[in-house]
Amino acid sequence: MRIKMTSIHVTDPAKAHAFYTDILGFETLLAMPEYNLFIVKSKDPEDKAGLLLEPSDHPLAKAYMEGLHQEGHAMIVFGVSSVQEEYERLVGLGVVFKQEPQEGPDGSISAILNDTVGNFVQLHQD
Repeated sequence: MRIKMTSIHVTDPAKAHAFYTDILGFETLLAMPEYNLFIVKSKDPEDKAGLLLEPSDHPLAKAYMEGLHQEGHAMIVFGVSSVQEEYERLVGLGVVFKQEPQEGPDGSISAILNDTVGNFVQLHQD
């Protein structure tokens, strides 16, 4: 069994699509602006899982997303080969980080960024 698709609620799917592709470096798997439907995927050919940029217009989804954001929790975790390098690249592109790269209690390196569409995203070193 493997993950085929998962989703993340966002305040604006089209804006999220631009951020996730142009800034974070994902590829478009499906874009149907007329339906407010955008799915991205990793550029890694081995990784075929899609990430649906889900509109947060349902009251429960909106409350969940806003609650996690207010408490500072990351909504999703992305693996990168070097958190420090990715941090420096993204800061150079104007991305705002909630947490700079740091080592966790288990020795792993992570950083947390603001995705501009309602979520904090954790970068985790593979």
